[in-house]
Amino acid sequence: MGAGVSSWRLANAVAVSGQLGVVSGTALDQICARRLQDGDPGWHVRRALARFPFPALAQRVLAAYFIEGGKAPAASYATLPMHERESPRALVELTIVANFVEVALAREGHDRPVGINYLEKIQLPHLPSLYGALLAGVGYVLVGAGIPLKFPEAIGRLIAHEPATYPLHVTGAVGGDDTALHFDPRAFAEGDLAPLARPKFLAIVSSNVLAATLVKKLGARLDGMVIEGPSAGGHNAPPRGKLEFYASGDVRYGERDRVDLAKIRELGVPFWLAGGYGSAEQLRAAQAAGATGIQVGTAFAFCAESALRADYKRAIVEQAVAGKTHVVTDALASPTNFPFKVARLAGTISEPEVYRARPRICDLGFLREAYRTPAGGIGYRCPGEPANVYVAKGGKPEDVAGRKCICNALLATIGQPQRRNGMLEEAGIVTSGCDLPSVARFVPGDSLEYRAADVIEALLA
Repeated sequence: MGAGVSSWRLANAVAVSGQLGVVSGTALDQICARRLQDGDPGWHVRRALARFPFPALAQRVLAAYFIEGGKAPAASYATLPMHERESPRALVELTIVANFVEVALAREGHDRPVGINYLEKIQLPHLPSLYGALLAGVGYVLVGAGIPLKFPEAIGRLIAHEPATYPLHVTGAVGGDDTALHFDPRAFAEGDLAPLARPKFLAIVSSNVLAATLVKKLGARLDGMVIEGPSAGGHNAPPRGKLEFYASGDVRYGERDRVDLAKIRELGVPFWLAGGYGSAEQLRAAQAAGATGIQVGTAFAFCAESALRADYKRAIVEQAVAGKTHVVTDALASPTNFPFKVARLAGTISEPEVYRARPRICDLGFLREAYRTPAGGIGYRCPGEPANVYVAKGGKPEDVAGRKCICNALLATIGQPQRRNGMLEEAGIVTSGCDLPSVARFVPGDSLEYRAADVIEALLA
């Protein structure tokens, strides 16, 4: 769905309806800080922080970011430091708090478990993010967009409030380089704490090879898998083999990219299917294939409880009802090497003129690549930053063309656009799965609004 679209409100609504609500764990530090700068409408962040187990830490975050009544509409949000291997303590504290807040709010008013979804490739904030979610009692941790072999070990350490490490991928690293991320919960705790509950761990995979590897290496620490096909929204795994395109510019996927579900069943772990399964018929088909159930994204992304901007949401639903949606699998949209699905929408950076009008700025940095500098240290670069800066850091000039700053765009998509010098306002980008046209089936009568409960009722019909 993108950063923040599956917010605590949506996860809470899904959980109240009897299913597993999952919040997005991407960029929660930025999202939480911006909610506070907007004045925390509804008192939600502050309500959750009243239950945070480290009161002094919570108060420091509030003091740093909360603005009574909200910032002026034309004012910029505070520029936070970007995550690094050794991030500033204040940023780490914010990250812990933000993940706690999102999960705690999603858990209010019901006794169902809720989950959190992380992208493995956004490695730098993993450990404090996990710890914050664990402190809030998260029931499931889902991880995709990479090989999440080290997550269960980190979870095991953090639920005992013990120091944890996570391997950081550094391009060009050589033997002997220390690239591991380190996090010690005791450096942030205020008093003794009892062990935390261990959540279930689900890996999001798109190939039989990765599924078999995870089952073999993780054993009982792997509680299940989400098998995600290339029609799912957001980042997709790159095609296996040569990168080819349709005449429309879409990335071409073929037989090599299909998962053999018979082999998945033989692995003996529960699995859910994702990518084009957002209907009652597809749910039954998934169960007939041996799946425990399905993961649904697109249908929920445009429901009333999602955090997607109201104007974007209405425009997309109008397109779906009129049969005029257009989703492109863009090989260049994301600064990563993962294709990214984008719904065409006027006023967003899916439109070439909007993309070209934006100056190249990288000031959030979640998708930066860590690389070994000539001096043996760790630097960070992003093909979405100014081309000369990227090339000066050793990046290839050909990697720059067409790359979009989806970090800033995704925050704009949930109504938190950065404003620069009171003039430039970041435009959003809407990500969606290929089954976007099917959203029309959830819209009742002549309305353009539907709720999460409407989706669940339709899926279970």
